[in-house]
Amino acid sequence: MEIYGTLGPACDDAGTLEAMFRAGMTGVRLNLSHAALDQAADQIERLRRAADRCGIKAGLLIDMQGPELRVGKLPAPLELPTGGTVMLGPGGIPVPEPVLYHMLPGQEVLLDDGKLLLRVTARRTDGGALAEVVRGGTLQSHKSIALPGAGIRPPAMTEADRANIRSARAYGVTGVMQPFVRSREDLEAVRAALDEAGGQDIRLLAKIEDLAGAERLPELLTAADEIVIARGDLGNALPLWELPALQKRIAARCRAANEPFMVVTQMLASMEASPVPTRAEVSDVFNAVLDGASSVMVTGETAVGRYPVEVIRYLANTAKEAEKFLAVHPK
Repeated sequence: MEIYGTLGPACDDAGTLEAMFRAGMTGVRLNLSHAALDQAADQIERLRRAADRCGIKAGLLIDMQGPELRVGKLPAPLELPTGGTVMLGPGGIPVPEPVLYHMLPGQEVLLDDGKLLLRVTARRTDGGALAEVVRGGTLQSHKSIALPGAGIRPPAMTEADRANIRSARAYGVTGVMQPFVRSREDLEAVRAALDEAGGQDIRLLAKIEDLAGAERLPELLTAADEIVIARGDLGNALPLWELPALQKRIAARCRAANEPFMVVTQMLASMEASPVPTRAEVSDVFNAVLDGASSVMVTGETAVGRYPVEVIRYLANTAKEAEKFLAVHPK
């Protein structure tokens, strides 16, 4: 069982990383959604030193930009009060150009993994749009933006992704996480870029983050080294109460194909502010392992949370208990 944390300000020192490895972490994720691999050289060096002191050959996964859409840079965090009105596009929240073409009245807009919900009320003459804030909150720079049902299809890789792939082997990357995989062709394009860069031994992980990816899972199983059930954006694609059943179906298909899979997103989310998880979170981790997950991962809990070492301790110990349970009660 692989236990992954995510690098970030909360664990960006060798001492904390060493404690996380000793608590059970086997590898880390580096989010390159709005950064370059070269910019993380110092972080990676601290990671290596910490792992070496623990005698661990740590995995390093890079999470690429891929076809995910994000808002641009904001001058400061933006408060969006429920019931208010906000501008999207020129003079307002900066959004990718492909999004603007789909800003039609009535279109829902999900921000920051669905934490915020807008509904377009009018187009503007400058190409932007006005939107009502249906579910408010604080919006930070570079957070995800999704338009359910709009059918926007950006390329599988950005130029930044290609540059990061070219550097991956030099930085000891062991796996590339491709977001929003929509087809086998997406994975083949990334695999070809890895091979061209001398990364034949770098694993390719396919993140299932929307219904298109879930529906085309059978064709992805033989093109990816591991499937990632990425419940953040996947939970935006359908009512949340339907997400557990979809997770179970994906897990079952992976088991039937003998394909490794990872479960991620909000596994111990309350621990961003609490030293102890909820009982429901511990059960979620336990059940993911019982369903056959080969790895589990936390994101914001270690990247920006207050208790990164305790997060890993709970994650690893819960996974071990699930493995012990399976040894006595095999499926």
